[in-house]
Amino acid sequence: MNKAGKDYKHWSGVAEEWLAWARKPNHDAFWAYRASLATFIGRGNGRALDVGCGEGRVSRELTACGFQVTAVDPVSRFVRAAVEAQSARNYAVASATELPFENAQFDLVVAYNVLMDVDDVPSALKEFRRVIRPAGQLVISIAYPLMDYGPFASNEMNSPFVLEGTYFGRKRFEGVEERDGLRMHFAGWSQPLEAYGIALEEAGFAITSLREPVPDLNDGRNHMTRWTRMPLFIWLKARPLAF
Repeated sequence: MNKAGKDYKHWSGVAEEWLAWARKPNHDAFWAYRASLATFIGRGNGRALDVGCGEGRVSRELTACGFQVTAVDPVSRFVRAAVEAQSARNYAVASATELPFENAQFDLVVAYNVLMDVDDVPSALKEFRRVIRPAGQLVISIAYPLMDYGPFASNEMNSPFVLEGTYFGRKRFEGVEERDGLRMHFAGWSQPLEAYGIALEEAGFAITSLREPVPDLNDGRNHMTRWTRMPLFIWLKARPLAF
């Protein structure tokens, strides 16, 4: 996330909104995928980097999985919140395209729902490749790109999804969600899956695993039911190729 870019300014401006939104238990989609995400990442005891850590919830999951976690975000308010919650072992205020680490420092790099907020995805992935160890692993979660190209026709659970415009190309998205007395302003970039695949390839990664997770509807998460019909997220694992 470029500190001078639109996305840094956006997330700096809505930091307090995000803290309230993300930290309310069972409120947003994270909670419905939390257990599956931990299983997808797996146990480990190496050094992990959480890029775009926000208030630190993924860092806390990585810590629970056994990793020694470094949490990074360009928004200083988010890093302070992660520190306050004791989310990781180390912290830094830095963008995804300018990571303040030496080469080959991490066994695992995680970018959970971050790349949609990055102005220059290819540069970010090249930075991930630089700081990951030769036998390391990259884990990415992105919102399923199709979601930004159309709405559901109504609030009915079985309503059709309506594609508007074209799926191809890169475009800016902005929107507001309201639920349970909280409001969150989202903004970022939509682009096809192919764009992520090409950027990974050009950065020197090979995709080794792909998942389209289904939400856990327990604990009052009925609002996530429609995402059992089509995916909300796509998860990827990738390994660095030898130079």
